[in-house]
Amino acid sequence: MDFKYLFIMTILLFSMVGERALVDSLGCNWGLQAVHPLPPDIVVQLMKDNGFNKVKLFEADPGALKALGRSGIQVMVGIPNDMLAGIASSVRVAEEWVQQNVSNYLSRRGVDIRYVAVGNEPFLKSYNNRFTQTTFPALQNIQAALIKAGLGRDVKATVPLNADVYQSDSGLPSGGNFRADIHDLMLSIVKFLNDNGAPLTINVYPFLSLYADSHFPVEFAFFDGNADPVVDGPVSYTNAFDANYDTLITALEKNGFPNIPIIIGEVGWPADGDANANRQMARRFNQGLINRINQARGTPKRTVLPDIYLFSLIDEDAKSIDPGNFERHWGVFYFDGTIKYPLDLGRSRNLTAAKGVKYLARQWCVMAPNADLSDPNLAQSLGMACTYADCTSLGYGSSCSGLDARGNASYAFNMYYQTMSQQRGSCERFHNLSIVTRIDPGFHDASCRYEIMIDTGRHVRTNPGTSEATGTNVAGSVVLWVMLSLIVCGWLN
Repeated sequence: MDFKYLFIMTILLFSMVGERALVDSLGCNWGLQAVHPLPPDIVVQLMKDNGFNKVKLFEADPGALKALGRSGIQVMVGIPNDMLAGIASSVRVAEEWVQQNVSNYLSRRGVDIRYVAVGNEPFLKSYNNRFTQTTFPALQNIQAALIKAGLGRDVKATVPLNADVYQSDSGLPSGGNFRADIHDLMLSIVKFLNDNGAPLTINVYPFLSLYADSHFPVEFAFFDGNADPVVDGPVSYTNAFDANYDTLITALEKNGFPNIPIIIGEVGWPADGDANANRQMARRFNQGLINRINQARGTPKRTVLPDIYLFSLIDEDAKSIDPGNFERHWGVFYFDGTIKYPLDLGRSRNLTAAKGVKYLARQWCVMAPNADLSDPNLAQSLGMACTYADCTSLGYGSSCSGLDARGNASYAFNMYYQTMSQQRGSCERFHNLSIVTRIDPGFHDASCRYEIMIDTGRHVRTNPGTSEATGTNVAGSVVLWVMLSLIVCGWLN
């Protein structure tokens, strides 16, 4: 094993895409990119029932913030990247944003806002420097606005950054330094954060190493201690999280900031959408992470763990799948707040599902029994269904990839039907290939879920914003996979 290569890949591939209490201090990310979102009050109760007392929002969503009022949950509220230019150009714009989205909710709603997240991973290489010039000025203006509002002590501005802002040329944590193209900018940001008593926020994703490199050793992604170690002088690293985090600490030490506080803004493992994204591996990673938090055990270079925000609380079926089909499946809970896999939270506590969720009628849209798999309209119908609904679970290596041809079609038709809230006529759009049934067409494989959507009309619905990386519901790679499956099996000419 070439450990230099191993560790360089660990660091580079993350870019693809005081003592703490025990698990009671665990945070989570709450994303809002869902076609049928859970009502905010149910989500907040879900967090409270499971011991999440910190939450990171990607935007100042009114429904989410109102529900968090007087909940006892500490809040990091985000500013989307597409707002950075406006805030960077004018302190007045920053002041108006703080007044509307921080001061207002603190004073009128009792929302315990602790941080403002200025942007979201704005220095990703895939952005081609789009936000390089606006992030730091926006951070400065938000901080100035917080001070003017009398909130400078209690609310801190930070910038959630991807782990690709630092690297190691030696392939070891001791070689850590900030990325050359943004080195001076990173020092300016870190100094500003340090001067204002604010934390540096970093997102770390061991899963992306496996996703991007089939030769990456699986065991190194987990916390079990089963991996061959990466030896760095007197220190041996047996997991990617510790090695990556200590690379950051080295970069900070080399540049004169050995004690700045750090927040892990995102870390987790998806449970669908890729061969390495399944419930077993997600449970293994997240249980290991929670065990580490329960043990209050840090890394070799920092013996106390920072605040950690698990990514994420619930699935988001409207997120962009440009990074991969797994993007819609990071939640510890499914979209409706049901449990994907058990987690031991410590102190004899296990995960608790959401309460009070209302669903649409128990009916499904499936391929009609008399429909012919050789029908020339089938390919077009599948394409249409998966353009407007989430078919990522049908992709190669995903939870429903083992379905036969009729199962593929039925799954796609039903996802469209449910996405359209079971509206009259929505199951009839597939050229007489589909039919509505009240008989549960569930599969033999329990991991493949035949969904019924949340009835948002029976709840107070919030307006899901667009702060995270968003896109259409087009799942082109999934459609291609389904088409190829049908062709290989001889069902399409």
